[in-house]
Amino acid sequence: MAVEFSPVAILYQALQPPIIDGIREPLKPGGYSDSGADIAYSLRSDNIPIVTPVDNPSPTSDLDWVFPDTEEGISTAISKGAKTLWANTILFDTHPLNHMSFREDIKLVGHLPSNVRKYDNKWFTNELIKNNGILVPHAILIGSSTYNGTYRLNDITLDILNKKGIRFPAVVKPIRAVEVKHAEKLLSTRTVIDGQYCFEYGDTLILEEYLEGEEITATIMPPGMYDINFKNVTFNKYWHLPLVKRFNHNNGIAPYSGVVAVIENSSLISNEEMQYPIYKQVAQDCEKAAQIMRPLAPIRIDCRRIAPEKPFALFDINMKPNMTGPGRPGRNMQSSLSCIAANGIGWNYPDLLKAMLRQAWLIKKFISMHEKKNYMRVIGRSVAMVN
Repeated sequence: MAVEFSPVAILYQALQPPIIDGIREPLKPGGYSDSGADIAYSLRSDNIPIVTPVDNPSPTSDLDWVFPDTEEGISTAISKGAKTLWANTILFDTHPLNHMSFREDIKLVGHLPSNVRKYDNKWFTNELIKNNGILVPHAILIGSSTYNGTYRLNDITLDILNKKGIRFPAVVKPIRAVEVKHAEKLLSTRTVIDGQYCFEYGDTLILEEYLEGEEITATIMPPGMYDINFKNVTFNKYWHLPLVKRFNHNNGIAPYSGVVAVIENSSLISNEEMQYPIYKQVAQDCEKAAQIMRPLAPIRIDCRRIAPEKPFALFDINMKPNMTGPGRPGRNMQSSLSCIAANGIGWNYPDLLKAMLRQAWLIKKFISMHEKKNYMRVIGRSVAMVN
């Protein structure tokens, strides 16, 4: 009998991301090694072959289960027998997965590195989907100076904001991060990156209308074959898991999952509610957004009603890994929004992970010479800047 799954190795974030748009996102504490260990432990418990750095990994030791996403870490995982790499990390153009040479049979669970770089720019992504008829919050770019349509912070008036559909309270956020602080502080905060002073959050921010209504999160799955209720179901387009409702916000913002477990402030929208036209519409909008972006792995999209009883707007499209799940000792509270959504179609955590594994793609086929040329272009530019 043929074995469905080849040996899998989970990668965690060990590499420092590059500076993009003048911003370097900080390494996540632990580099997603906790969720990586959740993934590996749960898959092995479900009899999926898992390759680990140590022979007898401890259920409570994150790093026993995951390999660093460095070139050496990836090579070690493959030398130990891994044929599928799970990129539970942040990807970018110069990431080793984008330029290493791989055998024809090596697969990846994750996104194209170039797509992560492109769509992690929240302004670019929201403008893209807005231009395709999808509702997003009213927003403008603000900075310390005026250029390329950016408004100078000190020049902004209530009249300008009103014309742009922005009322107070409003949300200020970096283009490539999610922290929300005062605009002046964000624009003036500097840090040293690679020996040079840079703006920690970039020199341009997004000023966005605050959406007052209900918040939901949609997990969008890529096309492919899935096992649902013990039947093989083929989806020829992007599709959504059941929607998840968010509540118990802190000052109007959903708290970070590392502070408040998502199972304490999130729940499935009922089957009855999902028949309401407004939920059907936002689900269709999320699928349409994915069709524009064409991700190769699940994405999460946060949406809010623009006001109570009003339509939903898509305000954050997230390609970052967040696949924590129960199973390991002491981790039963560490579910994820996508895991909660999967429960709505009868999937437990291992079922969701196996569904993602089935969509693994051949690295050598999908990461084309275009990606490798782009890597050389970026490296060449970096070398020129040093010289």
